[in-house]
Amino acid sequence: MSHDTPPAPDIDRRCVEQMADALICSDRQGRIVRWNAAATALFGFAPAVALGQSLDLIIPEKLRAPHWSGFERAMQTGVLRLNGQATVTKALTADGRSIYVDMSFALVTDDAGQAIGSVAIARDATRQREELRQLRERLAALAAGAA
Repeated sequence: MSHDTPPAPDIDRRCVEQMADALICSDRQGRIVRWNAAATALFGFAPAVALGQSLDLIIPEKLRAPHWSGFERAMQTGVLRLNGQATVTKALTADGRSIYVDMSFALVTDDAGQAIGSVAIARDATRQREELRQLRERLAALAAGAA
């Protein structure tokens, strides 16, 4: 295979659209500007609904204040609290359910290094979180029985 053959013009778009994990991109104001098929599958919002909306679309009410505080700080300083490390958090779906998602974040910067938006990669972590909860309950019951 020749390495000097340029990729198909739409390979970037196809990669984003066909990746297995949800991809959500926002501008500096926190409006959704990119939403792939996996984001639709995970959160239930069609692109026509999600695009142009605030990230509040998927952020539970009680998490919005800390989210926006961190978002604004990251936009101003160019530094993320978790440095791109994945974290488990709650998110909202189109049908109003709260789910756990394993999510990692990155800033999108311009040529001068100024933050112009953010990108998040997410996958459903609800089942793993429930399994962990059940395991903790079993361990607590075992420990209580041994006492």
